[in-house]
Parts: sequence; structure tokens; C-alpha cells
Amino acid sequence: MTAVVDPTCAIADVSGADLRVPLVQGGTSTYANFDYAASAPALKQVTDRISQLLPFYASVHRGAGYASRISTECYEASRGSVARFLDADDDQVVVFTRNTTDSLNLLAGCVPGETVVLDIEHHANFLPWAARGRRVVRAAATVEETIQRVVAELCSKPAALLAVTGASNVTGEVLPLERLATIAHQCGARILVDAAQLAPHRRISLRENGIDYLAFSGHKLYAPFGSGVLVGRRDWLDAGEPYLAGGGAVRSVGVTEVEWACAPQRHEAGSPNVLGAAAIAAACDALAAIDPGELVAHERFLADRLRAGLSALSGVGLVNIWSDSPDCVGIVAFTIAGFAPGEVAAYLSAEHAIGVRDGRFCAHPLLASLGLDAALRASIGLGTTAADVDRLISAVATLVADGPTWNYAATDGHWNPTPETRPLSASSPEGAAPCLIG
Repeated sequence: MTAVVDPTCAIADVSGADLRVPLVQGGTSTYANFDYAASAPALKQVTDRISQLLPFYASVHRGAGYASRISTECYEASRGSVARFLDADDDQVVVFTRNTTDSLNLLAGCVPGETVVLDIEHHANFLPWAARGRRVVRAAATVEETIQRVVAELCSKPAALLAVTGASNVTGEVLPLERLATIAHQCGARILVDAAQLAPHRRISLRENGIDYLAFSGHKLYAPFGSGVLVGRRDWLDAGEPYLAGGGAVRSVGVTEVEWACAPQRHEAGSPNVLGAAAIAAACDALAAIDPGELVAHERFLADRLRAGLSALSGVGLVNIWSDSPDCVGIVAFTIAGFAPGEVAAYLSAEHAIGVRDGRFCAHPLLASLGLDAALRASIGLGTTAADVDRLISAVATLVADGPTWNYAATDGHWNPTPETRPLSASSPEGAAPCLIG
């Protein structure tokens, strides 16, 4: 059955949906969040789970008290929620980390050979592999030609790992992961997917797609409580050097000898972030309960509406990597002729209470290959509505037609309204942000 989607409504309840923020010209407005790709707000189910767990928060794995038992059970059960959400295989383990960057650095220390990467990657999936040997494939004008370049590189000499993004954090374009996994395996390599942008938008089956390793961040999956995930095949994780040396990662310690635990504990030394793990589990459970077709239909409707509205404006150009992308999540990158991206972002925030991202998005090689110094990025999430999209299009149209009504200046590379009339501290006295919610 085809899902019925109401694009005027959010698809789920998120924190901050009713947030009102000050405008530089005076007054307040409801905040329109188009920066989900950087940090997504918490789902209601996530904040509810945290509220339930907080009274029981205690040491994990190291206490016999009832609260410790509850915290330990919750922490370990969270692995099961993640594994089910990703349809992990039986020999894949779930390791809790700080974020995607942490996960990829952890795995980099376990890879027994060279890694092949694309030049479109976020720095988190580009920089960690250099120490063990990184071979870079430059993206072509089409996905098909890019894949052929990957094949040629993998066939040129052995590699241990192919590390690719699931969806570009700049443009949202999605790579054919099952096909890339098959290619990697045929060439004797394994595949790692940076799913920081893909996991919040698409259901992923590690089992069906043949993905060996996958990483994502809680703060992009509506669980902003300081935890991330690395899930993957056990053998490399069991053989690799422990990510941190400390308690919890060992079986026994002598004066001169250490017996390390197997994964996942091997890489989780110290007191774990039980609240972060519980938040990720709650987000996985909540997303799994949403019909995948409804999720994709809602997002595509809004993204298509945004792309059509922006592309109809004079001087606005959409940014893409390939001409034949098979799929794209709710991320829209664009530029506006005659305006620096940072100036536009400051204008949208100050005069229209709209939050977008500007810059190079921790993907400098990709922006350079596209001939851009910087761009703007609007990202859509579960709390986005058609009214939000129309507000953004209208605000950009006003800028293109009339210019800003306020002055803006760049200081140390950051654009700000001059003068700045808005209180910018959450702890400010009367008129500060906490007083504007409702």
C-alpha cells in the first residue's frame, strides 16, 4: 500500500519544534531548522527514554546495586536495538563510541592493510586512513564512471578496505552500496560505510547489502547525547589494538602482562556513556517504527519542493556531484550569485529565524573538485514541514530581489549582523533564549 503523507506536518515530534528566537530587527519568530545534517534535535521518544533512565543512572558493569544492574542491562540491551535497526549479521558486534569520527578512527587502527577512499568523503572518512595507507579515487562526472574508477583501483593492487560514504554530507547523493560491497568482496577487500547522513533517512540492512562495517553518530540520528556507533565483523576488532587502554577493556592485568577483552569491550575502556547508548537505542527503535515508504515519500516531497523553489530563483544554483545519482536524501546544497554563503546564512538567521549551514562542510577535497570555496546547505529531517520549506524559499527570494535589510560583516571568517541586537547567551537575563520558548 502506498503511504499517505501530509507534507504540511512533521513526521515525528522533535525537541525545539516550538522554539521561538529573536530577530535582529526586533520581535521573535518560530525557528525553522534546516541544519539536521549537522546536529538533529532529539526525538520525543529519546528524551522520554532518558527521563525514565536518569533516576537509575549508575556505574555500568561494575556494581551490584539495583541501579547499576538496571544501567548495565539498559546499556547492553542498547546493542540489540542497534543491531536490529541495521539488520546486523551474527558475527557483527556493536561498539559504542563518541561519534562517527571516533568510530572510524577506532576501525582505522584495526585494518590490516591499505584503504581505498573517494575524494568526496567527509574528513572523518578521509583522514583516519592515511596512517595505514590511503589510496584516493577521484570521483567522475557520473556515478557509473566513479564506480569503474573504484574497480580499477581495487584491481590494481590488493586493498584491505573500501571506505565510502552512504550519502554525501554536502549534496545528499546516495551511492549504490550493495553493488560496491559486491565489488569490494570480489576484489578481496571489505567495505566500510560512513552512514552518518544515510542512517537517519534510509533503512539499511547490513546483511542484505553485504556491508562489513558501518558507523554513525547519535547526534545526527535524533539522539544528541554524546554517543556513536561502530558495528562490524568481529575478527578485525578482536585482533586490533584496544582503542583506549584502561578499565573495562581487560580481562586481567598484572604488573607486566595484560589480557585484553574481546570486542566490543576491548574498545570501550572507561565508564561508558550509558545515557548516550540508551538514546541511540531509543532513536533506532523509534525510526524502525516509522514506515520506510512514508519516511522517504515525506522527505522527497519536501526536498523536491525546496529544489524546485530555489532553482526557479535568479542567481541560485544547486550543487551536485553526479549527473546520474540514483537517490538523494534530504540535503540540498546551493549557491547564490553575488552573495557569500556565510552572509546568506547570517541573513537567514538574523532576519528570518532560519538555520542553515554554510562553508566547506568538512569536505574540502569535494568542494575543491566542484570549483567552490564554500556553499550553503539546507537539510531536512523528521520535524520539517512544507511551511518551513516555503519560508526558506521566500526568504531567499527576498534576498535575491531586494537584498538584506540589515548590514552584515565577516570577522575572522564568520559573518554576523552589525549591529547584533539579539541576546546570544542562553544564560542571559531577561530577553534571553530560555524566555522565548513557547
